[in-house]
Amino acid sequence: MEDLPEPIHHRSERLRADILKLVAEYYHLVHGSHLFVPGVTPILYAGRVFDEHELQKATQAVLDFWLTLGRFGREFEQSLARFLGVRHAILSNSGSSANLLAFSALTSPKLERPLRQGDEVLTVASGFPTTINPIIQNGCVPVFVDVNLRTLNVDVGRLANAVTERTRAVVLAHTLGNPFDLDVVRELCSHHDLFLIEDNCDALGAEYRGRRTGGFGDLATQSFYPPHHITMGEGGAVMTNNPRFRSIVESLRDWGMDCWCDTGKENTCGKRFEWQLGDLPHGYDHKYIYSHIGYNLKPTDLQAAIGVAQLEKLPEFIAARRRNFGLILAGLAGYADVLVLPEATPDSQPSWFGFPVTAREDAPFSKNELVQHLEAHKIQTRMLFGGNVTRQPAYRRVPHRIVGPLTNSDTIMRSTFFIGVYPGLTEEMIEYVLDTFRAFFEKKCGTRR
Repeated sequence: MEDLPEPIHHRSERLRADILKLVAEYYHLVHGSHLFVPGVTPILYAGRVFDEHELQKATQAVLDFWLTLGRFGREFEQSLARFLGVRHAILSNSGSSANLLAFSALTSPKLERPLRQGDEVLTVASGFPTTINPIIQNGCVPVFVDVNLRTLNVDVGRLANAVTERTRAVVLAHTLGNPFDLDVVRELCSHHDLFLIEDNCDALGAEYRGRRTGGFGDLATQSFYPPHHITMGEGGAVMTNNPRFRSIVESLRDWGMDCWCDTGKENTCGKRFEWQLGDLPHGYDHKYIYSHIGYNLKPTDLQAAIGVAQLEKLPEFIAARRRNFGLILAGLAGYADVLVLPEATPDSQPSWFGFPVTAREDAPFSKNELVQHLEAHKIQTRMLFGGNVTRQPAYRRVPHRIVGPLTNSDTIMRSTFFIGVYPGLTEEMIEYVLDTFRAFFEKKCGTRR
């Protein structure tokens, strides 16, 4: 009897399994571990940490060839929301886009009291530009206050003095993964009826009073750019516990559409041709009704697939960041007379993005000298973003208000940088970093501690 041909479904599944096996083999051949050579191998400030599972997930998405957001996107959003303890997570194509979506949501006509042009928004002068930019891009006025030099977060004692009758919102980041004082900030927002946006892009997995950050504000944001806690190459997310904000963010992300059908789906509402909105004729296709001036800020399902694999590793990534931070802090503790070392915010457990170092004003060396020494020994450094952004060229002519002196923001601009703590660093690498610091201090301070 002649053999029957193998069903297409069975054959495709067998081929898929063979392909994924080869992808794993390719990973170990090309991307496997490499020998660390002190002084030769770069010590990066951040980087991707992945294995064959990310390549396999990405390959599955390619084989699906859905391309735009699909099954992996839904899985990632649900898993991220569950990890953070929030009701909703909405994927975007970057953390900067997530910030734009979150702030723009506060201007939605679907809110009872949306933000208007000219409204004031409290933030810090030493933030990352795209934490601040959406305030400006939406025609609002950033109000800058100073930060604490050890936590690098907002000086909460300054916030109350910054509030006026025009103040409508607070936008703050958990700097380098260290939560800001959420008790004080939330109380201020509650007392003055202000919106709160948490920029959680550098702080995935950080905790405040036992709760993960990213769920305390009206909205919060996340970034999945390669230096961050997990990566999908480019990518971000907006989190919220408010279903209305979820629908607004999704509308803004998806061209401003009023429709809430998933990509490639239709008639989720069950009355696609029964709506009457605006001046449109009754029954105008709901998929083509626009309730916001929106964008297209979706990532691809291939990116989301990589994110799904990365999320599985997140707990160990966070533990590694905390361990690496602790090793560096212990190694530099003896140099507190020449360095301002970081401190966790009380009642918090940071999920560190980097290890910040500030050269003291009376130290016998400058920040630039120390940075150049580290870089010459293959240790990457990064500034604390824009320093005092009010001194950056792009912001000089932007309407804004400053409350109190920005003394610490100026110090950060002159004297602060950070180095890596990401999970790709081994204890051997960190000991080399500490030895490099010690050699510099021995030369400049005449001591090795």
